[in-house]
Amino acid sequence: MTDLSYTSTDRIGVHGTFGLVVLQTDETIEHDLHRMLPSDGVALYASRIANDEEVTGDTLAAMAERLPRSTGMFPNSLAFDVVGYGCTSGTSVIGPQNVAKLVREGCTATHVTEPVSALIAACAALGVGSLGFVSPYIEEVNTRLRDVLASQDIQSPVFGSFNEGIDAKVARIDGPSIVAGALSVGSAQVDAVFLSCTNLRTLDVIEQIEAELDKPVLASNQVLAWHMAKLAGLPIKGMGPGRLFAT
Repeated sequence: MTDLSYTSTDRIGVHGTFGLVVLQTDETIEHDLHRMLPSDGVALYASRIANDEEVTGDTLAAMAERLPRSTGMFPNSLAFDVVGYGCTSGTSVIGPQNVAKLVREGCTATHVTEPVSALIAACAALGVGSLGFVSPYIEEVNTRLRDVLASQDIQSPVFGSFNEGIDAKVARIDGPSIVAGALSVGSAQVDAVFLSCTNLRTLDVIEQIEAELDKPVLASNQVLAWHMAKLAGLPIKGMGPGRLFAT
């Protein structure tokens, strides 16, 4: 064997090193975040977390004990600028502060966020106090999330749901269905529309809905990517779809 010499270079994510915890059943979020986050000097590492195919309060809560193990599967040579937990409804059940604590039990992260904290920050940035709310999930899950938002003075007086409890089916809800749902709740006296769920395929319809309603449209993956980039100090403008990325 010949001993070979080498020289070292910097980490891939010289401008930002991101971690993303993805639900085992989620088919959408990784694709969406790769579309929005810049690729030059930015690294995104994903780890899966086991979750039940059926979405209920109990199955969402069960993810709490699995979070440290999931983030412990990230490369332990890296200190992450931001780690995002990719579950909107799961965050509402586990709690944003507890999510951050559990994430940091498995990895080193300067910032931790998730779609709930990201949505609250996005509403503050846009001056939004009321939402037309679209969800794919059952009433029990929806009520918890709406209560969490209300505790932060973000009301959701108009609400619609596809009432789908199986996550694999959520990933198959098509764009026209999402547009129709958003228009039905967004035509009311609300400041913006929120499309909840990281598995819902929303990116390609956000600007269409905004154009028809003439108000901001926010979605779980969109606000998460925006907040992760903002926390890491990356340029935001034009990074993703909608008025949020024009701020």
